[in-house]
Amino acid sequence: MTGLTGLTGTGSAEAELNWAGNYRYTAAAIHRPRTLEEVQDVVAGAAKIRALGSRHSFNSIADSPGSLISLENLEPGIRIDAAARTVTVSGGTRYGTLAEKLESNGYALPNLASLPHISIAGAIATATHGSGDANGNLATSVAALEIVAADGTVHHLGRGSSPDFDGAVVGLGALGVVTKVTLDIEPTFAVRQDVFEALPWQTVLENFDAATASAYSVSLFTDWSGDAVAQSWLKSRVSGVTGGVAAMEAAFAGDTHFGGTRATVARHPLPGVSAENCTEQLGVPGPWSERLAHFRMAFTPSSGEELQSEFFVRREHAVAAISELRALSHRITPLLHVSEIRTVAADQLWLSTAYGQDSVGFHFTWKQLQAEVEELLPVMEEALAPFNARPHWGKLFHADAGSVAALYPRFADFKDLAERMDPGHKFRNEFLARKVFGE
Repeated sequence: MTGLTGLTGTGSAEAELNWAGNYRYTAAAIHRPRTLEEVQDVVAGAAKIRALGSRHSFNSIADSPGSLISLENLEPGIRIDAAARTVTVSGGTRYGTLAEKLESNGYALPNLASLPHISIAGAIATATHGSGDANGNLATSVAALEIVAADGTVHHLGRGSSPDFDGAVVGLGALGVVTKVTLDIEPTFAVRQDVFEALPWQTVLENFDAATASAYSVSLFTDWSGDAVAQSWLKSRVSGVTGGVAAMEAAFAGDTHFGGTRATVARHPLPGVSAENCTEQLGVPGPWSERLAHFRMAFTPSSGEELQSEFFVRREHAVAAISELRALSHRITPLLHVSEIRTVAADQLWLSTAYGQDSVGFHFTWKQLQAEVEELLPVMEEALAPFNARPHWGKLFHADAGSVAALYPRFADFKDLAERMDPGHKFRNEFLARKVFGE
């Protein structure tokens, strides 16, 4: 088979490890097919198999006791349908590649995650997101999926035409290999990015709704210690851009914002780190494709320096949850690089972390101290339990299927869907057994 590489023996370290270097894949081989037909052959012939994306998960969700299949060698096949306002693309394509193509043709996606380097199929499968009170996670832009099922047959599921669509989009790789994704698009737009520093916690918490509504996308960076939020990154859609200058929005007319002071030089979320690989700031307008992510596509993020966890609560619980996390700062801060608070609009995708509720996400970028982080996670999850916090599927968390099931009204429906689409459990692995199926 084209592109078959053993993960043991001839496989490179890059193939064996995830992006952060904290997880070593146990699969015996990785397939890199170049056509849909080859994908079908590989899947049909495998006893156990899982799709491997851009390796930005921090747990074992993408591993397999059999083999792995990567779509990185499939052509992106980007096809814009102007009449339908959609774009269809190979599932292995990275968001940054798609964003560049869309922008050059006058179109946009409504949002991007922090990193544009992640694969589309992998991101939607785990409900990966950007920020913004009115912005759903990346999976909410999905209009249709092409999935290669366990027997190698191709299935097409569309929004509004397939009864299982809402269950399949955030599918955790449990239903098959997503070979194509159709996404909603819109006309291109410009964005400016402003950063404010040292926002007093008291001011932010007293005005939390106003603070997160103050721009198209808002990110609050903190280490949970002290009396102030370290940074607020505000991404605002702008119009009337002439000669590279946008009309100043009222919210940014001054040099203070919710008690914070405007940054006069570009900032990285981590204190003292160069902002060279960050998207442009200081209110300079530019294409959505070069502002909505935090980091530039041209700079490949380094690996081996971090772990990640993230938990989501219903928006009305955000302030109380923040208080609980601040109370744990003596445990959290020593293990932390930085934490980010973002908002995500509600959706109807069964296993989305924002299913049925406008949500606030608490993201933790940890130092690579996995034993210490895993010891702390149950403590954090217990503190957030009164708020029914949902963990990000692709990041480190402690809860098992028994705890997670109660957080999702359609959890049993998803398990039934997986049983129908994969009765032989070809796509299941140790992670899904513990965290989803309770096996």
